[in-house]
Amino acid sequence: MTISAILFGSIGTLVETSEHQRHAFNRAFRDSGLDWNWDQPTYRDLLAVSGGQNRIRLYAERRGDVLDVAEVHRLKTQHFDNGMEIGGLEARPGVLDVMRWAVSEGVKTAFVTSTSQENIDVTFKALGNTLTADDFDLVTNATMVAALKPAPDIYNYALDQLGIDAADAIAIEDTGKSLKAPVAAGIRSIAFPGANTLRQNYGAAIHVVDRLSPDLFVSSDEHVEAA
Repeated sequence: MTISAILFGSIGTLVETSEHQRHAFNRAFRDSGLDWNWDQPTYRDLLAVSGGQNRIRLYAERRGDVLDVAEVHRLKTQHFDNGMEIGGLEARPGVLDVMRWAVSEGVKTAFVTSTSQENIDVTFKALGNTLTADDFDLVTNATMVAALKPAPDIYNYALDQLGIDAADAIAIEDTGKSLKAPVAAGIRSIAFPGANTLRQNYGAAIHVVDRLSPDLFVSSDEHVEAA
């Protein structure tokens, strides 16, 4: 497998933030006077939907509640950012090994996310000097395309900016929904599920792993099952 670029597709492929996110949602619900509480099973179910605002909107529709979705999500983001700033984060297993390997092999790396720049900034701040935006050849955000994931637009944008073809890249995604984006762009993809996304559908991935390794980018295209 010869590649020119490794495309990390979301914050969750770099750091494990799922429980940080869930607690931030619940704090925002309390602030908004809602009697909602997303336990882990509920949150895992909602993670099948891309985007925090879409998850809030879907849950409100299920309950028949009317609310200001954007405001609740703003509060959630505020709580998430504050929580991330309190405690430092560590990169997920193997991420730093792959980044170092890519540099040594002349392979480009990109952080191909369609989240907000605010979320990106706080993530790198929480990571400290272990991993920074400057370590990537490209970092994208939600403002760069009209259609967000699972549409392939952000990946097509990244390929264009990096000057490479889809066949020369491999993407890494942590949810089944987000995995649809690189697959739709014709990019071979590795599934790297997080703590709350282990049981999602990753049938389109060439690998499903719980740890990244440089070996994944020089091996065959055979599918492997998660351990």
